[in-house]
Amino acid sequence: MRGTTVLPGEGNNGEPTGEGMPTHRLEVPMPNALPFAIGTFDTIGPMSRASFPHRHTFHEIVHVTGGTGRHVVDLAGFALRPPHLCFICPGQVHHWEGVSGLRGRVILFTDDFLVDHPADRDTLRELGRRSWLELPGEAADRVARLVAELDDEYRTGADGFQGVLRALLHVLVVRAARLPAQRPASPPPPSRPGSVAARFADLLGTPEGAPPSVRTCAEHLGVSVSYLSEAVKASTGRTPGELIRQARVHEAKRLLLRTELSVRQIAGRVGFGDPAYFCRFFRRETGASPGDFRRGTGDIHHDHRLQSIARSRSRT
Repeated sequence: MRGTTVLPGEGNNGEPTGEGMPTHRLEVPMPNALPFAIGTFDTIGPMSRASFPHRHTFHEIVHVTGGTGRHVVDLAGFALRPPHLCFICPGQVHHWEGVSGLRGRVILFTDDFLVDHPADRDTLRELGRRSWLELPGEAADRVARLVAELDDEYRTGADGFQGVLRALLHVLVVRAARLPAQRPASPPPPSRPGSVAARFADLLGTPEGAPPSVRTCAEHLGVSVSYLSEAVKASTGRTPGELIRQARVHEAKRLLLRTELSVRQIAGRVGFGDPAYFCRFFRRETGASPGDFRRGTGDIHHDHRLQSIARSRSRT
């Protein structure tokens, strides 16, 4: 799609093709893409209610306000008895079964959007393990107001809206962590406490500092590099190297946005001894040099909304 970028990672972004499990990517307008979107199931598009198992390379929060059927996350099925709040992390497998009259909003964002609250990544992973949350009593009203504010702020795009979106999302994540989980309608698969993939994700979840190498992670976890690669690939659909590169890019973006450190200093912080190599790496991963990214991030000249949302709104 011209004029868009994919944040982050790779995926076929479509229905099953016989080439492995579909992986849905977050495509956003360029330049200065905002790695966040919110809309209804209709405006986000058909993948938001796909009936076939698939993964994402981004976070998804689903606020269900109406409908019947089931939602299946990592083989655990949950009956729809709205309102609900559902959290799906990158790499988790999910789909919808026998759904009718599905209503609500879908919130999509990448790790890059958590630059103001990097610790939320750990909270989101915990919420992803619980996944399907009940909204008892006043909690339903509070969540509905927060989601409505996020939607209004996103569509309006007023001055400072990015900071407001990040603050509102942080409040939603923190409050969601206090909510009770719903019991699945079908038993989940046997858990594997302390699984290699989960422990690898924890190693990459440190808000600051250079992400470790694949070999360092394997040594820390007491497994071979090949076993680590197989475990992480089976769990997330991505290799440890891909996830480490993503973590390095995320930390570099955070430092470029939130500090006055030089590019040379930032290169060292994220594990590159050669600033020139870091610049090539950053451009390859993001499509922009570190300097261009730092200068251009705060200057939005386009409609930041997903194209499907922008098109649907233009018809009204």
